[in-house]
Amino acid sequence: MDESDPIPISLVVQCCYCPRRAWLEAQGEQTDTFQMQAGTTSHERIDASVSFSETEASSIEIKSEQLGIVGKTDVVRRAGGGLVLREYKATPVRKKPEVIEGTRVQLALQALCMQEMGEKVAGTEVYFTNHNLTVPVPLSDADFETARHFVIETRDIVQSMSSPEALEDDPRCNFCSHVDVCLPDERYLRPVQKSVRAPIRDAKVIHLEIQGTYAHTKQGRMIIEYKGDSIGSIPLETVQAVQLHGNINLSGGLIKELLYRNIPIQWCTASGRLVGWTNSSMGPNGSTRQLQHLLSHDGSLPLAIEFISSKIANQATQLRRSTSDSELIKCLRNLQRQCEDSHDLEELMGIEGKAAALYFQFWPLLIKEGFRNDWTWFGRSGRPASDPINSMLNYSYSLLLADEIRSITACGLDPNAGFLHSSSRNKPALALDLMEEFRAPVVDSVVQTLINCQIVSPSDFTTVCGSVRMNQSARKALIECYERRMATEFIHPIFKYKVSWRRAIEIQARQILGFLEHSQSCYQGIHMR
Repeated sequence: MDESDPIPISLVVQCCYCPRRAWLEAQGEQTDTFQMQAGTTSHERIDASVSFSETEASSIEIKSEQLGIVGKTDVVRRAGGGLVLREYKATPVRKKPEVIEGTRVQLALQALCMQEMGEKVAGTEVYFTNHNLTVPVPLSDADFETARHFVIETRDIVQSMSSPEALEDDPRCNFCSHVDVCLPDERYLRPVQKSVRAPIRDAKVIHLEIQGTYAHTKQGRMIIEYKGDSIGSIPLETVQAVQLHGNINLSGGLIKELLYRNIPIQWCTASGRLVGWTNSSMGPNGSTRQLQHLLSHDGSLPLAIEFISSKIANQATQLRRSTSDSELIKCLRNLQRQCEDSHDLEELMGIEGKAAALYFQFWPLLIKEGFRNDWTWFGRSGRPASDPINSMLNYSYSLLLADEIRSITACGLDPNAGFLHSSSRNKPALALDLMEEFRAPVVDSVVQTLINCQIVSPSDFTTVCGSVRMNQSARKALIECYERRMATEFIHPIFKYKVSWRRAIEIQARQILGFLEHSQSCYQGIHMR
């Protein structure tokens, strides 16, 4: 926000509640919570249309050149030789009809705007919608002075490149609509007393993988068709993201509706390679994204160390759960500790290479002993896959990469500007950075489950020109197993509350965001035990 830009009165009200919340609002962070919906519902009748009569009007745009603020009234009525300003409020948290400081500041600023616009203000009041009660709010000189002070404070906050410090163990956080993106207690990297849930817990990532499928929108639902027959109907409000695998078609209307609802779309090849993604143009944290690009230019050793040490730690844990070879685990733990003493990225990547070679040399230990002879394994080969296990790993890593990109873009960061992987490779470097610590506990665990539970078999794969590929049945089973893994909850090793793997990825992405915006002193990766 430029210095000359007017500040919305609503943003000043947020500053009254919490300076960091005002900063988050200014950065474009949006949430879909009960509190936000309650406020929207209480204003539905007013916001539906602008109305005027001789005695009452609603939704009038107001401004003050002197203070540099703009806003919109709820209802203005003529009484007592002037105007009476009325605000509509819901009380989803406090329950009782109580006029708080933010409301007094809001009414005071509206009154100052009206006076500067040549109108006489005879009074101010609040109508509590869920109590059907109108409460007069007389304003004093102190109220107007407080309102002016908050305008100045808000302008300083929104023009800063750094976030205000998060509140620490503050009861206001318990009822804040932005707590799931602010993560105030998590900023201090210690166990917290409460867990923060994703805004829409039942939202799902929709995978369309039947070749020739066509999807369009109708009456707020995504209709999925195959050869002219409807094979699915999904309410759009339950969709978190849409991922397309191969030859799948979406209607232009559905694409537009998904973007309008800020639901990302990701395109993959039939073999799982991520081709690209589409997001709404209204992303948050533009100023922090500038800082990201500056830091990305030279890389960040502290972030890179956490990415790689967490990766090696989780590889060691994954093997420890399947083998009694203590020397192997000890060797990986030693490499993990060596990461802390790395002097540059080149040295760090050398340690990572040694750990990866050791880990994948013994990767077959993850398979039950009775099944090992059924599966070919010559080591990690990447693309094209040389054997069925590598085929599943490649596909699953692409699914994980898509999840990393969704979490990073949800924070407003650029998936292509990384701190460990070079952006010059023209790949989503930051997403590759962040996925390092999740490779073993998510993807390798999925492939291990598919083999050990005999969900897939070597007969589910075909070889085409030396490249091993899954058939449709195996691909469907892999996607289902992956989604179950992402929905699985575990005790977060840092914060000590239950969290799903998908939510954990976003929390880690927001740790990176906090490190960049200086609301968090460092980044700490997930080390599974």
